[in-house]
Amino acid sequence: MTQLPTLRQLQLIIALAEHGSFSRAAEAVYVTQPTPSAAIKELETILGTVLVERGARGAALTPAGEVVQERAQRVMR
Repeated sequence: MTQLPTLRQLQLIIALAEHGSFSRAAEAVYVTQPTPSAAIKELETILGTVLVERGARGAALTPAGEVVQERAQRVMR
């Protein structure tokens, strides 16, 4: 059975794109910091690709992450 992304994962990748860090994305959607990190990691596993480049100064979407984030925005509308 194919696993699909959850609405929460889609919400979190949108927040991450808007805020540029896992901690600020967590604050924006009222969850603790580990939640977006774990959710995005699981989303990467489901989709089989890296969506986020993680760094000391924050996080940035990869090209694949940008595509997923754009589609997530359409789904959430």
